[in-house]
Formats: sequence, structure tokens, C-alpha cells
Amino acid sequence: MAQIAILREEIPIPEGITVTVDGAVTVKGSKGQLSRDFKSRNVTIKVEDGNVVVEARFPKKKDKAMLGTIRSHINNMIVGLTDGFTYNMKIVYAHFPMTVKAAGNKVTIENFLGERHPRTAKIVGDAKVQIKGEDVTVSGINKEDVGQTMANLEQATKIKGRDPRVFQDGIYLINKE
Repeated sequence: MAQIAILREEIPIPEGITVTVDGAVTVKGSKGQLSRDFKSRNVTIKVEDGNVVVEARFPKKKDKAMLGTIRSHINNMIVGLTDGFTYNMKIVYAHFPMTVKAAGNKVTIENFLGERHPRTAKIVGDAKVQIKGEDVTVSGINKEDVGQTMANLEQATKIKGRDPRVFQDGIYLINKE
């Protein structure tokens, strides 16, 4: 079985976005700047002819997987700086009305299931949390920060030790944009 000499993936760079590679990949746009360091022995990243080129020489199975992962991360950085990421969530309660407030780098959830002590969820990185009535919007340019903040909100209102068919209170993801 013959092995492929070079495996190559190209990511087009849209207008208004600049990408530089000097050890770390830095993507700049009108919404800000994202930088990330990719460490892989056999995968090289370079910019040529308006594309980001990710390639691996004589790739093994792990190199092919790493190439796809790096391509996806760079693409997410570009999409984050052009469109941004927005997750819409809903505050649901049937038993006790919850009060949800965002302040600083954490979200405070009070009166969850009638508990006396408030629960908190950490806001990761530069993600922004907006609360309007029963709707919670988590937005930002870094997909990982936005996703982790959304997961922190869901985990903070996770119910343990009660019947999930009866107690459906919490903060849940309803859609991603």
C-alpha cells in the first residue's frame, strides 16, 4: 500500500481578515484578534495566495487527524471574527421563580428550587452574557469560550437526586446561531 506524500488543506481568507503565522496563528478582524499556538511535529501552517495552507508530509493516521483538527480551529477563528458565535438559552422553572444576574465574570442564579444559597457559573474569556426576562444570550468571537460559558450555565442548574420528569427547572440551550 502506497503512502500519500503530502496531505494539504486550504482555508480561504475572507476580506477584512488578516492571518499571520509566526509560531502561533494570529487572526485579526474588525471584531478583534484571536491567537492560538498549534504544536504538531508533522503539520505545517503557512499563508499563501490568500489562503491558509495546512499540510502534512508523509502523514500517519494521527497526523491526518491533527491536520483536520487544526483546519477546523483556524476556520472557527475566522468565522468568529467575521460573524461571531451566539447561543440562545431559556430559563425554565415550574416550582420556584429563579433570579439570574450576570455581573463581572460570573452569573449568579438565586432561588433555584427554593435553595437559600445562590449558585454561580463562570463566564470564560471574553464571552458576553445578556439576560432579558427568561432569555439568556451568550455571545463572543471565540467558539470555545462561548461554548464553555454555555455549558457552565447548564451545569450550574443541573438537578441531582430528584425525578427529572417532575423537576425540569434549569437553564437550557434552545439554539445556536
